[in-house]
Amino acid sequence: MNQSALLRPGWTPATVALMVVGFMVFWPLGLAMLAYILFGQKFTGYRDGNGVRDVMMWKCSHKRRRHHHRRFSDSGNVAFDEWRQAELDRLERERLKLEEMRQEFESYMYELRRAKDQEEFDRFMRERPMKGADQG
Repeated sequence: MNQSALLRPGWTPATVALMVVGFMVFWPLGLAMLAYILFGQKFTGYRDGNGVRDVMMWKCSHKRRRHHHRRFSDSGNVAFDEWRQAELDRLERERLKLEEMRQEFESYMYELRRAKDQEEFDRFMRERPMKGADQG
């Protein structure tokens, strides 16, 4: 997480101002901002937490865009509509490839951390004094 971000969980002037404005405009917005300030940091520590949130946000926005395109997809030019649909399909395939690569990378990083932890544990077990042998 970028700690220099203007809007991060915590009591920053920006989050407090947004909370106050949220309460003035519509009280659930202020309550949501208060929850973000108090509990936002706890949700960023989970593994894949940000990735899951990003995917969920993308799916929501993609459904809206897809619905929007369905409503206004007819430009009156069949060739343009076919080209646009082909480009959207190509971009979707690229997005899926990138998502797959991201998942592979996260899996790779998880395995690296696991291997490092295993190595540290094995070293600890080798170097620690044998308590049962010294007492007998």
